[in-house]
Amino acid sequence: MARRLSAPEIALWSRVAASVRPLPGRIAPPLPIAPPRIEPAPRVSAPPPRPPRSLQTPRNAPAPVATATLDGSWDRRLRQGDIRPDRVVDLHGHTLDAAHAVLATALDSAAAQGERIILVITGKGRGDRPGRIKAEINHWLDAGHLRSRIAAFRPAHPRHGGSGAWYLILRRRP
Repeated sequence: MARRLSAPEIALWSRVAASVRPLPGRIAPPLPIAPPRIEPAPRVSAPPPRPPRSLQTPRNAPAPVATATLDGSWDRRLRQGDIRPDRVVDLHGHTLDAAHAVLATALDSAAAQGERIILVITGKGRGDRPGRIKAEINHWLDAGHLRSRIAAFRPAHPRHGGSGAWYLILRRRP
């Protein structure tokens, strides 16, 4: 049994159907009767926009961590999930500021202990609310003192968290 369309669904379907031409030799089906116009709910004011990020990069700036290259064997091992992280940093449940601080502390500690592979778990977010930490982590790693310690940044294999986690490869100690 088919359900009846609601008024907003009928209005939407009418707009879609009016924008299509029938195939040659076919007759366009009759459009559903448009319901009375429903006034939209008042909009809630959006938060103030963030200031734009600087578009200028210094001349001798290192490549962004997302594009930093590794040799073929490293990339193959990361893609196949054949590596074992030396440290796991889980940023679930943290605010942006707290997650940034936890990540910086974990990287400092890992570098001091000579660890090279860190699994950073940011979470995937939800369909209606994408993960904010996941969206910001690239910017955090490209900026400040963290960038000089990082060799590469790659998405994790599904067995290590998939799209909600990242491998962070630290540079070797000099």
